[in-house]
Amino acid sequence: MTSTEVQSDEGTAPDRAPLVLGALILVAGVANINLAVANVALPDIGKDLDASSTQLNLIAVGYSLGLAASVLYFGALGDRYGRKRMLVYGMLLSLPASLVAGFAPNADVLFGARVVGGIAAGLAFPTTLAMITALWTGAKRTRAIAAWSALGAALSASGPLMSGALLEVFSWHSVFLVTLPLAVVALAGAWFLVPRDGGDERATVDNLGGILSIVLVGATVLALNFAPVPGDGTAVLVLAGVAVVATVVFVIRQLRVRVPLFDLRVASRRTFWVAAVGGIIVFGTLMGTMFIGQQYLQNVLGYSTLASGAMIIPAAAAMVVVAPQSAKLVESKGSRLTLLTGYVFIVAGLVTMLTTWKDSASLWVVLSAYLLVGIGVGFAGTPASHSLTGSVPIERAGMASSMSDLQRDLGGAIMQSLLGAILTAGYAKALSASIAASPHANEVTSQTESALTKSFSSAEVMAERYPQYADQIISAAQQAFVDGDARAYAAAIVVVVAGALVVFFGYPKRADERVAMKRYAAERYKGSELPR
Repeated sequence: MTSTEVQSDEGTAPDRAPLVLGALILVAGVANINLAVANVALPDIGKDLDASSTQLNLIAVGYSLGLAASVLYFGALGDRYGRKRMLVYGMLLSLPASLVAGFAPNADVLFGARVVGGIAAGLAFPTTLAMITALWTGAKRTRAIAAWSALGAALSASGPLMSGALLEVFSWHSVFLVTLPLAVVALAGAWFLVPRDGGDERATVDNLGGILSIVLVGATVLALNFAPVPGDGTAVLVLAGVAVVATVVFVIRQLRVRVPLFDLRVASRRTFWVAAVGGIIVFGTLMGTMFIGQQYLQNVLGYSTLASGAMIIPAAAAMVVVAPQSAKLVESKGSRLTLLTGYVFIVAGLVTMLTTWKDSASLWVVLSAYLLVGIGVGFAGTPASHSLTGSVPIERAGMASSMSDLQRDLGGAIMQSLLGAILTAGYAKALSASIAASPHANEVTSQTESALTKSFSSAEVMAERYPQYADQIISAAQQAFVDGDARAYAAAIVVVVAGALVVFFGYPKRADERVAMKRYAAERYKGSELPR
């Protein structure tokens, strides 16, 4: 035990543990808030930049894309060159990324700035959990992870509220500038409070594996987003092909290299891969429902930006309240039961959205759906992260923390892209059918139909241009949006139920989990010579 640790029967913690943990959560908070700030502003961005539904999807998912693509590689770099250094670099890069996004002149620049912001988060975000894993042990580590998970998710969920409040006074540009002061404070906290480390000079970074991981994640997410765009079939096939090839080469590389970036031997452990899949679905569902829900509240129910952002508060509060209970449940009943408990609440929330979020929905129906999803994420978030970090030797903490972050970010990128693509295709199909059934169908040119089906924001612009048809245009667009998001929620239910089945049949029961975790905690990492 070093002088910087405080020992107890419940494990160890660093000196000034609350301050250190607070600094790490603050760094993670910059990433978590940036993940969600765009959602509330999407309708305003669409109108101001004349963005299509696909462009809006990319703007919303751009931050997750940059983070998910880089998080594995940067986690390994943190192990090698020092985790504190990565925290500082990440916060420094987030400053210009936020500024460019805040003053972006078009949708393409905004998407690019969001991706760079995600890369900045990729430098810092995986390091926060790696530091917790390295500095805390035992039950204290479980509680620290619970606080990190709950507050991080709550900050992500509260991002729409901040955005909504800003949009009541300022333009959409302001939502991308809101994290600038927080990033400055987080930079100071990382510099002055987080213990110094020089990295492990013995560590080897698989640079080729890192590049391949970036390519496979980026190509996968972009293919999903372009899938519903007419005429982009060739691009989708090329991107999908690149993703498949990169995945195959990545797997071969990781099996052959002496010190892999992503150790497939560790990942094959049920406590690791099942938790990883579970986390991808859980956090992805949270981000996907927030993405669609914010547009539904404004486009269909007519909520103001502040009111729509405030609807997230029950979910954020539920995560904070439930997470400590989740940590206790993990210790007493095991991760499997805790994960499944979270899934039950998430499915209940999605079913509520599917069956009650129509062209009208009461305030209490909206709040109850978000509350159920928040409770579910609160229960499932802690075991998903705890199982990953407990499945690896301390020397591979960067890999575990990167995977914990990846499950959030890749889950968010995939689920937002998937649900966004389904929403986009469903909206366009439903509105085209509505136009065809209209008694004035022969008066609607192909150019007008293309503009109407481009996005809900484009339909609003057309309604302003033709005020004599404004009511019919908005009514048809709202119904088409409801049809599209119903398909998206139905798909989300299928994904979550499938994830629950994987957890039920794949994750070890409590006794087996404890035996496995004790064995993993006692092992030392020796490159490829790691016991299964």
